[in-house]
Amino acid sequence: MRILVVEDEERVRNLLRKVLRRHHYAVDVAVDGAEGEYLAKTNDYDAIILDLRLPRQNGWVTCQHLRAEPVSTPILMLTALDDVDHRIEGLDCGADDYLGKPFHEGELLARLRSLIRRQSIAARTAKISAADLVVDLSSHRVERAGQTISLTAKEYALLEYFILNKGKVLTRGMIMEHVWDLNFDPQSNVVDAYVKLLRQKIDKGFEPQLIHTVRGIGYRFSEEVES
Repeated sequence: MRILVVEDEERVRNLLRKVLRRHHYAVDVAVDGAEGEYLAKTNDYDAIILDLRLPRQNGWVTCQHLRAEPVSTPILMLTALDDVDHRIEGLDCGADDYLGKPFHEGELLARLRSLIRRQSIAARTAKISAADLVVDLSSHRVERAGQTISLTAKEYALLEYFILNKGKVLTRGMIMEHVWDLNFDPQSNVVDAYVKLLRQKIDKGFEPQLIHTVRGIGYRFSEEVES
């Protein structure tokens, strides 16, 4: 999952990036509303955390511009303002939810999960399965054939992206955009390397194989046996 954080206060920005990366999200950051709008229109994000009090262009205007585009990515408004009128204005301009500063880490993560689930094919359940593989989106617990599988943060993020897009052909570029942030090297073989690591953990010794190579394009995650 890939999140855009638009926050001008360095301390809060660094805290958000640290918390989100610790919970397996890829994170891009913008320090003002104009930069945030550009990134949101240029890249594909699973959610946007948008501060209201921003330089160059405030969060209200940024949100209005995105919804007029239209960019339908879920937006979580983040601000120190406690006034009810500001909350109403933020929601009326197109935000999906509102969280005041200072915020509790657990509530932030829960609100993000809720927003992302609404956009996801997995909206009805916290668990997704493929054959005998089960992924719990809330706890990040992974099991196959009843065996717990230990994954690194990036391996889990890759698996989550695969299973949320089960049956679809995913190019390496699509995988990079969702699982890595803007700092990745598009010329590297990092996607193939992590797919190999993930296969060793979730496919080796199990049937059917779930991760399939689509020659010249990328990968497909499916229970169906490839011919």
